[in-house]
Amino acid sequence: MYWDASIETIKPADLQVLQLRRLKETISRAALSPFYGQRLAQAGVSAAQINRLDDIRRIPFTTKDDLRARGREMLTVPLTEIVRLHASSGTTGQATVIYYTRGDIKAWADLVARSMYMTGVRPGDVFQNMMGYGLFTGGLGFHYGGERLGALTIPAGAGNSTRQLQLLQQFGSTVVHIIPSFALYLLNTFAKHGLDPRDLPLRIAFIGAEPHSEEMRRRIEAAYGLKAYNSYGLSEMNGPGVAFECPEQNGLHVWEDSFLLEVVQPQTLEPVGPGEVGELVFTNLTRQGMPLLRYRTRDLASFDDRPCACGRSFRRLSRIQGRSDDMLIVKGVNIFPLQIDQVLMAMPEVGSHYLVEVSREDFSDLMHVKVEVQANFFQEDLKYLTRLQKRITEALKNELLVTPRVELVEPNILPRSEGKTQRVVDKRPK
Repeated sequence: MYWDASIETIKPADLQVLQLRRLKETISRAALSPFYGQRLAQAGVSAAQINRLDDIRRIPFTTKDDLRARGREMLTVPLTEIVRLHASSGTTGQATVIYYTRGDIKAWADLVARSMYMTGVRPGDVFQNMMGYGLFTGGLGFHYGGERLGALTIPAGAGNSTRQLQLLQQFGSTVVHIIPSFALYLLNTFAKHGLDPRDLPLRIAFIGAEPHSEEMRRRIEAAYGLKAYNSYGLSEMNGPGVAFECPEQNGLHVWEDSFLLEVVQPQTLEPVGPGEVGELVFTNLTRQGMPLLRYRTRDLASFDDRPCACGRSFRRLSRIQGRSDDMLIVKGVNIFPLQIDQVLMAMPEVGSHYLVEVSREDFSDLMHVKVEVQANFFQEDLKYLTRLQKRITEALKNELLVTPRVELVEPNILPRSEGKTQRVVDKRPK
């Protein structure tokens, strides 16, 4: 059983006591590593000096650059006690590597199992894991969680749409883990085979690994006839299982018995209040081999500390609004890709794919948005398409405060990917 009321409905005062004890233990453990031993000594901070949770602000932040340069020096145990490593994709530079002890792997699997159980997964479910395995944490993280929970787990891996469809049919999968854009991409395979995904016994989907809007989630739910739950994780903290939606689908509960959450203003690094968007900062509270203190994720979200109807007392995160380092500045205006997704996915005429290209001509920024139109709408007359183009342009302008050039294209024209979809291309000179 992965419902523990003593933890998940813990009173706030009791949670603070638990977090403070675990924080002091983590700081003592981290100080054994060459990196944090030096960092804490320079800051003049020890576990004994942490008397309340706010005292964590005396500890410097840890960044991705720290991990790249000195990650191996953050180990608190000999390498002989490390049983696995995972690494980020490294798309923006050298990959970051995280090391796990056997106990870390077990604790991680327990958190993912807790997350899955919360949404209704039970022993006897058939769980098809359509995420990539290997260095990426998403595949193995959910795999271990599904097995720990007792679900029949199919390590399908990413891509190969036809094979995924065969597995769904052959084994009657009831639960899937899938990238949102691939869930929409897979609908083409169903259509080619004349099949309706709503005829399958699927009832739960876990979607994550890339930013997506509420509108995209609702499209997936309607197309497959299931409930799609948002998940949040990052390899630096473990992988999936840091925060997860409950059946209320009204924010992601942070497992605060295992992670200490701060939300700060990205520029000033000062704390923000409930409902204010800020950068997420996490500290491990239970990891043994490589605990991280005040890790800056660059992910932007807000938190809600009001009671949840599900009864769990842990704070909830909003969906990730973007990253402080993926923000586009177009004509001096700050734009996050998720804003574009929200506008487009709210329009029934728009297909599941679009591409945003930002370029510069005559020293001026230009935003070109290519939008696939649903087949049944694209067959309308030219006047209709012109009106649709203007309506999309106006909606984007109202949201972004920048007027884009909108181009309507036929279905299945834009490049497809069975992995994470690249929707924004910045062609401006660096």
